[in-house]
Amino acid sequence: MNNYPHPIIAREGWPFLAGIVVISAVATAYAGFAWAIPLWILSLFVLQFFRDPARVIAGGDNSKTVVAPADGRIVAVERVQDPYLNREALKVSVFMNVFNVHSNRSPVDGDVQRKWYNPGAFVNAALDKASVENERCALHIRTKTGQDVTCVQVAGLVARRILNYVDSGKALVRGERYGFIRFGSRVDVYLPLDARVKAVIGEKVYASTTVLAELA
Repeated sequence: MNNYPHPIIAREGWPFLAGIVVISAVATAYAGFAWAIPLWILSLFVLQFFRDPARVIAGGDNSKTVVAPADGRIVAVERVQDPYLNREALKVSVFMNVFNVHSNRSPVDGDVQRKWYNPGAFVNAALDKASVENERCALHIRTKTGQDVTCVQVAGLVARRILNYVDSGKALVRGERYGFIRFGSRVDVYLPLDARVKAVIGEKVYASTTVLAELA
């Protein structure tokens, strides 16, 4: 089980949740509950968006396991050119809508070799071109057995803020929380060509709990 220092509600959401609850309470006090109902509904939306439950980490002691880095739906499983490591790779993409948990977690055990940040557009993250056109932040992670995995946070149509808390040299464990994307987004994972991908397009996945692939 992965335990976080901010149980249930992600710390990234505390200011937003506090703000909307205060506004809702003030509106209720001055205008009455009936007039404040839309604000309370918005408060519930913010609450569900920033939920951040602890998760069971799939794979046990198997260091070859690649887990989902985010909650959402698989929108791509394809052989492509990894634009960060300049290699052919297998790309698995997870699209997060506004109702998914938006914490991002490491897909593998390994050390961060490099980090890239690219400003960009905010097209619909469900579209494949979002991988190369949208704002994004990528990590090159090398596993203990020397396998290279690239994990890329991609902003979406509504998402306007990518949060990434790690840098080169950081050792990550599978399922460890390393970032957050606010309001609808996507995470791309680039794997070696000899990885055995288990995810399929359209599948609903859960961060840390769903196995995406097995490394050779």
